[in-house]
Amino acid sequence: MELGALKIGSYIIIDGEPCRIVSYDHSKPGKHGSAKARINAVGVFDGNTHPFVGPVTTRVEVPLIDKRNGQIISKNGDTLQIMDLETFEVFETSSVEDEIKDKLQDNVNGREVEYWKVMDRIKIVRVKG
Repeated sequence: MELGALKIGSYIIIDGEPCRIVSYDHSKPGKHGSAKARINAVGVFDGNTHPFVGPVTTRVEVPLIDKRNGQIISKNGDTLQIMDLETFEVFETSSVEDEIKDKLQDNVNGREVEYWKVMDRIKIVRVKG
C-alpha cells in the first residue's frame, strides 16, 4: 500500500512490528522534493511508539489481522490457554490488551474472548459477555 493512502487508525508494519497509526502528518511537495508523510504508530504487541518518515509514494507493508473468537481453558500465571471456537485449536498466549487485564484476574475458565492473530503472534483484545 502507498504511504499516502494510510490514515489514523490504520495498521502498518514498521521495523517488523505491526503498529496502529496514532498520528499522521504530511507536507506539500516543494522545490526540493516530493511530499513527505510523518507517522507515529504504537506497536500492537510491544506498546512502543514507532516513528516513520518517507515520501507519500513509498510502498509500505500492511499486516493482515485475523480477528477470531476463543474460549479460555486455563490460566497459569500470566499465560492463558485458549481454544479457538471455529477450529478447536488450542494454544497459549500471555499477550493481553492492557485495558482488559483486570477482567482476566480471577475465575476466567470458560470465558469467551476475541483475539487477533497478526504475523503468527496472538493477542487477546476483548472479553465477551
